[in-house]
Order: sequence, then structure tokens, then C-alpha cells
Amino acid sequence: MYTHICVGAKDLDESQKFYDAALAPLGINTAVKFSENGCLYSTDAGSFLVLKPANGKEATYANGGTIGFAAPNAAAVDAAYAGGMANGGTDEGAPGKRPNAPGNAYGAYLRDPVGNKISFYCQLPEGE
Repeated sequence: MYTHICVGAKDLDESQKFYDAALAPLGINTAVKFSENGCLYSTDAGSFLVLKPANGKEATYANGGTIGFAAPNAAAVDAAYAGGMANGGTDEGAPGKRPNAPGNAYGAYLRDPVGNKISFYCQLPEGE
């Protein structure tokens, strides 16, 4: 459905450090810095970019917006959350089962250094 998603960065190095740690457990490789203003994380499923705003203004987050990353299992959710928290993230919902989500969902929420809300989700096998 999407080709790419972009979020803003106040400090590109700080944001890249956060996303490198949070996305590595999901199998998303370290970013490629394509300029002093942006870096790119890419998979066969699409691309995620972290950019300094082109208009030179300060980066802000979308109030009510969330970007969800697919995780292969609960251990990857836990590791992604821990990596993000250890690198400037703030808690928005610790890892655990999400009874209000479809299926047998397990997920976690946090905010990046700018305040963008991100989540990591997987579906647990039946009975877990």
C-alpha cells in the first residue's frame, strides 16, 4: 500500500541512533545516510526515511499519528522497544498482549526523540 514513510528529525544523528537500535531486532538494516539531511531504511516491503525538514523549520510530530512496524515475534517486539528506550525513546505502552487489537496481537509503543509515536506488533500463535 505504501512506497515510503518519512518522519522529521531535529538531530539526524540522534534519530538515526534511535532507529538503528529500534529497527535492528525487526531485521531492518542500519540506515543508509544519503545526505547530511536524511537517512533511509529499506526493505522489500517499502522504505522509511528520517529527514531534517526541507523548509528549515524544526521537526514536529503528528498528534494522533502512529507508525507501526511488523515484528516476526514477541521477542523482536521486546528487543525493538528496549533498543528504542535505551536510545532516547519514551514509553507509550510497554510490550504486552493487546486485547483490543485484532487477532492475538502483541505489541509495544514508544516515541522517538522528536516525539513521533511508533509501535512494533506481531501476532502470537493461538493459545499464547
